[in-house]
Amino acid sequence: MAYLPSLPENAVLLDIFRRYPETSAPLLSLHEVVMRGASPLTVGERELIAAYVSGVNACGYCHGIHSATAEAFGISAGEVDVRMRPVLAYVEKLTRTPAAITRVDVDAVYAAGWSEQALHDAIMVCAVFNFMNRVVDGHGIAATPDTYAESGQRLHDIGYAGLLRLIQQG
Repeated sequence: MAYLPSLPENAVLLDIFRRYPETSAPLLSLHEVVMRGASPLTVGERELIAAYVSGVNACGYCHGIHSATAEAFGISAGEVDVRMRPVLAYVEKLTRTPAAITRVDVDAVYAAGWSEQALHDAIMVCAVFNFMNRVVDGHGIAATPDTYAESGQRLHDIGYAGLLRLIQQG
């Protein structure tokens, strides 16, 4: 149940974006760069990171949607590539205990064959989704598995730039 009286009772994130376009537009632009821009991490891998961070934060809404989006890009949460494991361990630690990150954590990512750019991109996805989990949970946004599937497919099809166009259309 949404906490803001101006939102529908069963509000989804798109309702917040439409209600507050002045903060949503730059946020969606950032999402488009972080999640869809050039990166050594595939779009599916970045969506997996978003889902994983959201799971660590127990944000069911974001975990469900971004798991569905990762799957739409061919990445299954149950079958994580061995190269992704140190990246996921890194973002989990960055989420839970950011001040505890050490060179050992960084070196594990590099040892798995990832570049500095890939690590930076993983950090950015982690940061964006720690932020988004708080936006979603702070507004009281929840959803059903049907919403996860629908939103995940929409993100696959139109990306974050497409969401921005949707909110600008009203």
